[in-house]
Amino acid sequence: MKMTVSIGNQNYTVDLSTPIDLSLPLINSDKNPRAWHQDQPLIEPVKMGDWVGKVSEGASINFNNITFNPHAHGTHTESYGHISERFVSVNNCLKSYFFIAKLISVKPEKVGEDNVITMKTFKFDNHEPDVQAFIIRTLPNLQSKKSKLWTGSNWPYFSKEVATFLKDSGVMHLLIDLPSVDKEHDGGKLTAHKTFWNYPKAPRKEATITEMIFVPNAVKDGLYLLNLQVAPFENDASPSRPVIYPLL
Repeated sequence: MKMTVSIGNQNYTVDLSTPIDLSLPLINSDKNPRAWHQDQPLIEPVKMGDWVGKVSEGASINFNNITFNPHAHGTHTESYGHISERFVSVNNCLKSYFFIAKLISVKPEKVGEDNVITMKTFKFDNHEPDVQAFIIRTLPNLQSKKSKLWTGSNWPYFSKEVATFLKDSGVMHLLIDLPSVDKEHDGGKLTAHKTFWNYPKAPRKEATITEMIFVPNAVKDGLYLLNLQVAPFENDASPSRPVIYPLL
């Protein structure tokens, strides 16, 4: 199925039969990516007395409980409720689900002991004014990201200048293949989060940040149609499935 999408004065064709899934699945294994000192997620059958919710153990159905943390265990989308004193659900912040997105690959700059996504490394010269979402693939883009234990790794993070640029450019949805847009241990400053959401001065209530995606190396930088699918949890963050389609 093909459709036409207009960006400014330019029309693009989108083939909806060629989706590219950027999400990481939740799996009951230590191969599940994780961060923030959390153990692996747990998926296990319900047990009630002698009854076990598992067909291979005699039940008529498989009936599992799942224990996980959306921030620590894979692809998730956050609202500004992640950093606000007042409860704000991402389920109420996201009002539409299709966006024009720009995918770029960025090699963070070495700054002291850190690796930082700075304006020097950020490819912003050709930013299109109609782009609503930015998807960041950090380099090197290793397959190990899919199962990485991020805790204690001091992952790359956004400089305040880049977060400011994205906010000022009108980008509403930021997607990154790291556990956070901020430094792992920053003393609670959360500079990139606060800057992108313009919090607390005038929060951008419909803006979202999606973390721990994975962009395959075969996917080229450029413009895409993004379908940001978010599970309807009443929480500051929820598991999500960002899917992109090339603009032809």
